[in-house]
Amino acid sequence: MLTRQGVVTVVVAIGIVAVGRLFGVVELYLVGAAVVALVVVALLYVRMASLRLRISRAVSPSRVHAGDSTRVEVSASNLNSRCSPLIKLRDPVGGTRGALLHLAPLAGGDTARAAYRLPTSRRGIVPIGPLTVEVTDPFGLARRIAEAAPVLDLMVYPKIDFLPTLQAGGDRDPNGMTIRANTLGRQGDDFYALRQYVLGDDLRRVHWPSTARKDELMVRQEEMPWQDRTTVIMDLRRSAYGSLPVFERAVSTAASVVASAFRDRHVLRLFASDGTDSSAGAGLSHVEAIMDFLAVVEPSGQGSLRDCVDRVRRASLGGSLVVVLGRATAGEIDSAARLYRSFRSLVIVVHDRPVPLASGRGVRVVDASGDRPLAEQWLIQPQGATA
Repeated sequence: MLTRQGVVTVVVAIGIVAVGRLFGVVELYLVGAAVVALVVVALLYVRMASLRLRISRAVSPSRVHAGDSTRVEVSASNLNSRCSPLIKLRDPVGGTRGALLHLAPLAGGDTARAAYRLPTSRRGIVPIGPLTVEVTDPFGLARRIAEAAPVLDLMVYPKIDFLPTLQAGGDRDPNGMTIRANTLGRQGDDFYALRQYVLGDDLRRVHWPSTARKDELMVRQEEMPWQDRTTVIMDLRRSAYGSLPVFERAVSTAASVVASAFRDRHVLRLFASDGTDSSAGAGLSHVEAIMDFLAVVEPSGQGSLRDCVDRVRRASLGGSLVVVLGRATAGEIDSAARLYRSFRSLVIVVHDRPVPLASGRGVRVVDASGDRPLAEQWLIQPQGATA
């Protein structure tokens, strides 16, 4: 296909021929024909260009927090015995102008590698690609484009502040978070809990009596849970946030609590006002699942904060509880504060406060409505607070 420069050249050639016909100047006919011939040669050049490339691309890391950079690495190998032409690699990136890489001619069997850094400004899924290969003639009149690599998704997590060590939320009960404690398996192995089967689990750990009773595969989990426990409530109601920046700060707060609890090796569970429940779990895959949710979550017109609080109360989880709110009324704060009876520590973080806030009764209220970093606000102990 013709480039913009090629189209302009063809138009100029037509104009020269028209002028030559108008004034009867044979030389202008020759010039116009030469220009048209040049364009035809350019089209034949890109069509017949020897191009057998193996191109791969990788994003490292594929999950980052907002504000961090990630590296996109591109590798190209010439599978032909002849030298490849000069080519361009274009990699569109959602929300940016993308990347343009120039690849010098490669001898047969040679490999070239290039990389570029991709800044991340806000959370979400950033599509990268598809990566295309573009071959042009020396005059830039024609080009041939082919897709070389599919679209990759970069997951950008919310920006986080690492908080001071969260107050211990468990009493180190070796039978905490269990379904049935000290149960004896069919092979005589002690185990503390049953859970649903996950692809990759050893089938020898399937607990058949429970599988038959629940009509789904249940496996024995034999590790003793010594972690503390942290529960997070996230208010997603659209009416609770006066602006998008306030909502983004609230999401970052929830992500900061999750990251800090993971650092301290707590068992984590996230509840959201839209009905989301991550279930209790620990480990990298569980935290990544929660972060994936927080990376794409948006304010919702559905759900109820009161219903979410009731679900947490009925779950009787124990440990530490962090409630992340936007604009909260005195009644909503009081409703969340009543959960202190079920937890060893309770922190309520408010990002858009319409009422005076006060801590007490085993409840700590953090005012995150300003622009100060969350880690600094977290360290402030309000008057009357109970640690």
